[in-house]
Amino acid sequence: MPETRLDLGRIRAARRVIDPVFLESPLYRCEPLERVLGCRVSIKLETANPVRSFKGRGTELVVHGLAGRAAVCASAGNLGQALALSGRSRGIDVTVVASRFAPAAKLERIRALGAHLELVDGDFELARERAVALAKERGVRLVEDSLDVETCEGAATIGLELAAAGPFDAVLVALGGGALATGVGHVLKTLAPGTEVITVQPAGAPAMTLSWRARRVVTTDTADTIADGVAGRFPIREVLDDLLAVADDAVLVREASIIAGIRLFLEHAGLVVEPSAALGLAAILEDRDRFAGRHVATIVCGGNVDLPAYRGWVGS
Repeated sequence: MPETRLDLGRIRAARRVIDPVFLESPLYRCEPLERVLGCRVSIKLETANPVRSFKGRGTELVVHGLAGRAAVCASAGNLGQALALSGRSRGIDVTVVASRFAPAAKLERIRALGAHLELVDGDFELARERAVALAKERGVRLVEDSLDVETCEGAATIGLELAAAGPFDAVLVALGGGALATGVGHVLKTLAPGTEVITVQPAGAPAMTLSWRARRVVTTDTADTIADGVAGRFPIREVLDDLLAVADDAVLVREASIIAGIRLFLEHAGLVVEPSAALGLAAILEDRDRFAGRHVATIVCGGNVDLPAYRGWVGS
């Protein structure tokens, strides 16, 4: 069993707390994609829920254990939606701090779910700084994705479902802050240790991957990618330690490959996915020989797209 902050017993118990709408997400082979990519491809679809991302699994755990009646988070969009929904169902006042440059559809949905939304003139890291300050000023819970182990253990329930349905030769996981990768990775390395856990990050936002390779925190000055959901610049040491224990490899992919993955999902699977969700296909496209003939699962982690941008990607 890997040495991480996560606990398999707590992860299993989390299934009794998380709203069932987020559990047992569809998992299926996609033969049209297989013919294009040259390997067996199973899709784990985490967009078939009210917030169209996997983040609700973690926020359900956070809110369940919340002692106060208010919470603040920084978000690129999906965490904010999930925390807003989980908070609304339990009478928790939620404030989300986000970049005003985040996809408009995500920001509108955060408001529609009843959260207070504060926008900053900068990237996610500036939003995180503001969220920390707000939580301190108000004396309320700061929800920090990936650092809060609940967000990792909520995501880890995806790993339980993959392990039960396997075996898979490899599982491709989008890497941003690390909650999804460390959660799924912990479970797979415990229950299905023969499965290769491969994290995928945009080359334009490589901080966590560079940190994994160097085995120390590496920060970047910028994050330049269409995959806004994974565009962090300052990895968290504790999360990196967990990732080092569970990831077999960490790869970087080009923007053109991400766009190609988005188009493949639409054309061959009938799925509208956000850029972060296309990272797995991008990794296959860039290294076909590595995956040829293998059974690969890829987690479609989000489907909240900015329509004008999306039309440009699929029409290009």
